[in-house]
Amino acid sequence: MGETFVIAQGGGPTAVINQTVAGAVLEARRRFPKARVLGALHGVRGVRDNRLVMLSDLPEERLRAIAGTPSAALGSTRDKPDEAYCEAIVKGLTEVGADGFIYIGGNDTAGTQQLLNEASGGRITCVHAPKTIDNDLEENDHTPGFISAAEFVAGAFLSIDLDFMALPGIYVGIVMGRHSGFLTASAAAWSLGEEAGPHLIYVPERPFERASFVEDVKATFARHGRCIVAMSEGVSTADGRSLVETLVPPELQERDQHGNLRLSGSDLGQTIEHILAEELPGRRARVDTFGYLPRGNIATINATDAREAFEAGQYAIEAMEKGGGSVALQWNGKETRCKLVPLSSVAGRTRQMPHDFLHEDESGLTEAGLAYLSRLLPRKYQPAPPFT
Repeated sequence: MGETFVIAQGGGPTAVINQTVAGAVLEARRRFPKARVLGALHGVRGVRDNRLVMLSDLPEERLRAIAGTPSAALGSTRDKPDEAYCEAIVKGLTEVGADGFIYIGGNDTAGTQQLLNEASGGRITCVHAPKTIDNDLEENDHTPGFISAAEFVAGAFLSIDLDFMALPGIYVGIVMGRHSGFLTASAAAWSLGEEAGPHLIYVPERPFERASFVEDVKATFARHGRCIVAMSEGVSTADGRSLVETLVPPELQERDQHGNLRLSGSDLGQTIEHILAEELPGRRARVDTFGYLPRGNIATINATDAREAFEAGQYAIEAMEKGGGSVALQWNGKETRCKLVPLSSVAGRTRQMPHDFLHEDESGLTEAGLAYLSRLLPRKYQPAPPFT
């Protein structure tokens, strides 16, 4: 096959997405010493507008430095290409003589690759490389970016629990996660035991009811003298609508180009504060919205996460020779390995937490859910138990 590849990054940046870029560039250089590897600035928009940088000329030392840096070095986008946009992208790829296009991102990015594969008539090999802190890609045991973000969340909730042991009260931490609760669930990864927080976990996979939430908090506070809550920003009511959608008037709701309701920066945190103030007056309560903080935190870049993201980039080049598709991180019972799956198996699909990860009758994780997190997030700290 030819030796010109274009790489782009889509969706939210992560702590390790640049590892995938570096892995692909270095592997392309190893397999094809004369290969040209171009980076598109701001995703497919850069391909369309011919805003490209030459990556294959960079020294390995520079590529390794980029790899270890959070955020998307090439810039990202949430553009959702229609038919005309896809034609412009294919035209841009053709003009630079691209034989293959690697797009790093989540399920929307995989969907774009599926469209481009069809628009090019198979002339350009399209590969989707996985990336999302939401951990919600089908065919993947976990996704690059998740472990580093989950370490941030796990460490934050361990620290908050110790804080509230000293000065009791109610704490609610709202964590990113639109349709899947993996990142929110990671709040329990380093819990100190049955009496420790987070005591309650609310995720999109289970319907949220105000009355049940209030009763849960009251009962937990009565039992432990404090209550630590991990809540996904995408929690939904029984009718399937996100809680944000039920709280914010339609005229004030914002959506991205993929039709996704904007959850971050919403009124969810303030609403939870009002609920606690109304239902538990006089109790010390605090609500924090984590927002983008876990997404690309330089202090919590996980070595395994970084290595796997790099390997996903390497495998994306191998996938070029296999005709394209989506790179998936799969667990074989002993180790995580990259596999190639059809784009249609990932594009536009959302993986949710397995049913056996969550209790049916209470807001918390089962042993199966905790075991999954323990495998990905081995405990890093052994704090001394407090006297209180």
